[in-house]
Amino acid sequence: MDTSGILRDAGLRVTVQRIAVLQALALSPHSSADRIHAAVAGADIALPTVHAILGDLATAGVIRRVSLPDADRALFEVERGDNHHHMQCVRCGRLEVVSCAVGASPCLHPAEDHGMRLLEASVTYRAICRDCDEVRPAP
Repeated sequence: MDTSGILRDAGLRVTVQRIAVLQALALSPHSSADRIHAAVAGADIALPTVHAILGDLATAGVIRRVSLPDADRALFEVERGDNHHHMQCVRCGRLEVVSCAVGASPCLHPAEDHGMRLLEASVTYRAICRDCDEVRPAP
C-alpha cells in the first residue's frame, strides 16, 4: 500500500505518525483506536495523537468509521471505495465484511429523502458465528 500517495491524494501532510497508523489499520481492519495505538507502540505515538490522526483520516475519506450496535467504541477500516456492510457475532464480537445488499451504492433507498442527497446506507447484520453456535446453541 502506498500510504504516502494515499495521504497526498487526500490532501493530507505525510507524517511518520500518519503512515504508521494507516499501515497498522491496513494490517488489522476493524480496529479501535486503542488497538491501533498498541500496534504502533514502537513509533512512540500517544493515544490522543492516534485519535486525532484517525479523525483526520476519516474526515479526508481515507478511512471509514464503523459504528456497531452495543459497541463501546468505534472501529476503523481503510476506505475501500465501496458501500459494503458488516456482519457481527453477538456473542464473540467477530466482524466480517458483507457485500452490498443490492449491489449498487448506496444499496438501500429510503422511502423519503427529506431533500437530502443520500451518500451511503449502513447495515449491520447481527448474527451468531459458527464457533459460538457450536459452543452454546441459541435459545
